[in-house]
Amino acid sequence: MSTQDTLKKLSRGTTEIISLGDLEGKLNEGRPLVIKAGFDPTAPDIHLGHTVLLRKMKQFQDLGHRVVFLIGDFTAQVGDPTGRNELRKKMSAADVEKNARTYEAQVFKILDPQKTEVVFNSHWLNKLNLADLLELSAHLTVAQMLARADFKKRFECGKEISLLEFIYPLLQGYDSVHLKADVELGGNDQKFNLLMGRQLQEAYHQKPQVVLMTPLLEGTDGVQKMSKSLGNTIGINDEPDEIFGKIMSISDDLMLRYYETLTDIDMRVVAQMHPKEAKLRLGQIVVEMFNPSSAALNAREHFENTFSRHQTPDNIPEFKIIPGQKLVDILVVGKMAASKKEARRLLNEKAVTHEGKVVFDENWPVTTGVLKIGKRRFLKLV
Repeated sequence: MSTQDTLKKLSRGTTEIISLGDLEGKLNEGRPLVIKAGFDPTAPDIHLGHTVLLRKMKQFQDLGHRVVFLIGDFTAQVGDPTGRNELRKKMSAADVEKNARTYEAQVFKILDPQKTEVVFNSHWLNKLNLADLLELSAHLTVAQMLARADFKKRFECGKEISLLEFIYPLLQGYDSVHLKADVELGGNDQKFNLLMGRQLQEAYHQKPQVVLMTPLLEGTDGVQKMSKSLGNTIGINDEPDEIFGKIMSISDDLMLRYYETLTDIDMRVVAQMHPKEAKLRLGQIVVEMFNPSSAALNAREHFENTFSRHQTPDNIPEFKIIPGQKLVDILVVGKMAASKKEARRLLNEKAVTHEGKVVFDENWPVTTGVLKIGKRRFLKLV
């Protein structure tokens, strides 16, 4: 593959590269580049939004470069202030460690485990002493920090900003110094932190890394970025039928965004497809990212049999009801809703039916029969 073809492949689905000329120069050096992407384990599950970066890492990996999957077990305890309008609650070391281990297991559904270097930034950040931290802090001014959009907004509104949050970008930047990163990947909301890596590398007499930014993938609601707290995620550990059904629920416009950021298919080919067939094919592709191809075919067949032909699935999960049990609790324990808050929202939106009749009262007297939410979720109460 020529350098220009490589640049075209790597540029697809990105929002900004700083700079494309620098990336071309590094690729022409003819050596394996150090490709870094950091993930703070603030939640136990990886979702489709994370895979945008993971797929980009895999592209570099397939081109023969050294991919470093950095788990920010140290920085997760500090808390990334990006996009926050208030102080982030500090995580315990135990929760960080637990989440970090689940990340290790999940990323290899996309990355090649034989070609991936998994590192934890606590291994070097724990070794920094006070003198090291003072040296690091000398490369960042308060004016720089307050010019940052999220800090500026909080400062003008009189909301608190901790000194710990000021330190976070320095720690992320120092990760690049320690790893001698050639390229760092990150979401476009991370621009300030990513550029800090370039700034610190120059201060430490290293050649600055190329920054490659990807868009934040919208969740199934098509509005807000994919986030477990918003209940709009597609988890890579979700069941194949669940993943497929969620893909089929998204809008046609969002489908095109998913095609561009999650696949290598020529968008001209997608444009020529009927929207329904394009979405069915996308569902198969996404399921197959994390499961055998047979599971993707079965998920498509299940969807078409159940929803296109209005059939009820044969293998509905059963839930044994307990006298006096509340409907919202059943929806959560039965994995029909991620939380009681989401369960109540679904009831208010009249998205829950029992034997074909809408249920909207959380105090509804629970009885046996089939519960259904939307077009994808079923639960047989016994």
